[in-house]
Amino acid sequence: MKVSGFTFVRNAIKYDYPVVESIRSILPVCDEFIVAVGHSEDDTRNLILSIGDPKIRIIDTFWDDTLREGGKVLAVETNKALDAISPGSTWAFYIQADEVVHEKYLPAIRTAMEKSASDLNVEGLLFNYTHFYGSYQFIGDSRNWYRHEVRVIRNDKQIRSYLDAQGFRKNGKKLWVKPVDAFVYHYGWVKPPQFQQAKLQTFHRYWHTDRWIEKTVPKSDTFDYAGMDFLAPFTDSHPGVMQEKISRQNWEFNPGPSVKGRSVKISLLHFIEKKTGWRIGEYRNYRIVR
Repeated sequence: MKVSGFTFVRNAIKYDYPVVESIRSILPVCDEFIVAVGHSEDDTRNLILSIGDPKIRIIDTFWDDTLREGGKVLAVETNKALDAISPGSTWAFYIQADEVVHEKYLPAIRTAMEKSASDLNVEGLLFNYTHFYGSYQFIGDSRNWYRHEVRVIRNDKQIRSYLDAQGFRKNGKKLWVKPVDAFVYHYGWVKPPQFQQAKLQTFHRYWHTDRWIEKTVPKSDTFDYAGMDFLAPFTDSHPGVMQEKISRQNWEFNPGPSVKGRSVKISLLHFIEKKTGWRIGEYRNYRIVR
């Protein structure tokens, strides 16, 4: 069984993506790693090269900035990396540039891939998610955050990145997947406020028109982290590859009272989920193999 990791990235330094940590976190279970490096305004390509691992193979890409509906360009770039995977690999392990896997989960991931390698009914593996917000000490704890995503897929060229690269489909249909007892740590909302604001102002362009951005996105040099509806303290450990980056946190984050969006309906749905584990109306871009 061979495993290929793959990701895409652009302007990683400019927007403070933990892409080096992301790649390093799953390299131990990969036989090769494809990085689609988009033309950047910084030294992203050399940043990837600095990892210095012979498993890594860079493909240089150009983003089509006219694809401004539904984040489609992100799926296009994902597919470029996916298409560059060696045909001899059984599995393709996808990770985005702001996602990191804790080393404690790697044995379970490897075992899950081995167990399903010959079962063609299994088209992917489903991961749990932890979303950090504002700092490395707090996580999003509401319905606004997705709980699961497919991050390992079979090396089948009929499988394509879906919508804005959050999931995958095969011939337009949801994948049949098995859950794996592992979490992906999502750090996309943990950046110095100036980097977070710059990232949002840029990335809204891949979903919305200039007019929408002008009306909706506040004009500011820094992002206001206040007002998230539900937050919880993070009480576990971070991945080893993240420790140095975490030690450099240089901004204050005070969550304060989390009251935004706490209507009676939202509060009731949150209460039910916490008591039962059932998220009413949850969107699922996958089908579970029983």
